[in-house]
Amino acid sequence: MLKVIANSTPIIALEKIGKLNILKELYGKIYIPYGVYEEVIIGGKEKINNNFIQNNDFIIIKEIKNEEAKKLFLTSLHKGEVEVMILAREMEADICIIDDFLARKYAKYLNIRITGTMGILLKAKESGIIKEIKPLLDNLIEEHIYIDKKLYKDVLQIAKEQ
Repeated sequence: MLKVIANSTPIIALEKIGKLNILKELYGKIYIPYGVYEEVIIGGKEKINNNFIQNNDFIIIKEIKNEEAKKLFLTSLHKGEVEVMILAREMEADICIIDDFLARKYAKYLNIRITGTMGILLKAKESGIIKEIKPLLDNLIEEHIYIDKKLYKDVLQIAKEQ
């Protein structure tokens, strides 16, 4: 089974549209560092069910071991993003789910394989978990999740929904 680490934005986005189960169906379980848990549940400003992580046993909260490494990134990234990359290195993760552009650049620099919310939706369609992506993209936008217009069109083109 793949070792998958997720950042807060993809989890929040999928929860907002009622599709968090996609992660379970694709990967069985996912790991989040405690910093992501704090961002989503403790300090979260999003209008979502605050118990959704505890209510989904496939999401495993894991503490990072190398607290010192956080100091290297905290000037330009959020705590959760930094901990995702540290945890990915510590666990030798197969993939990280990250949407933030700058965090994705850091992850690539660290040779961490990444995907994002759009990649998850494309993989879910390819796997037969969902039938269409467009309604989900529209739901994300309705829930105030920003999707660049070009990305929106590209995802629909890849999904053969144009």
